[in-house]
Amino acid sequence: MSSIISFSADEKFLGELDSLIYKSGYKNRSRFLRDAAIYFSEIKQRGELMEIADEIIIEGHVVVHYDPKDDQKLMVSRTGSVEVAAYHHSSRLGHSCHLSVDVIHVKGRACDVREIIKNLQNTSNVDKVSFILAPMKDESCC
Repeated sequence: MSSIISFSADEKFLGELDSLIYKSGYKNRSRFLRDAAIYFSEIKQRGELMEIADEIIIEGHVVVHYDPKDDQKLMVSRTGSVEVAAYHHSSRLGHSCHLSVDVIHVKGRACDVREIIKNLQNTSNVDKVSFILAPMKDESCC
């Protein structure tokens, strides 16, 4: 069941908001404001990956774009400190025959995830490394 939340805004702000919504690819204000509020809240509570305290357990996806050498997949090895829950490899991304992407679902201490990213960024054939932090959840799973 949905609830209506309203707030007042002047015309200038409303125009800027609608512009942000359009540029971000959203089709309605409600979904944009929902996602913006969640993102803002998580950043305020947890911070970006580089700001999260070393011992905090985080979960998310490491996305690695790279030029494969000898058709090898770029593997993130399993360690005692970082759990790899899923690994997906795609070669010949898009129209390029010289680009692969790996998406690795990881869970571990923030310092260990940062170390994996640092090592990948310093790998010669890697073009770009991104990390997408999973949403915070208060309730436990399973």
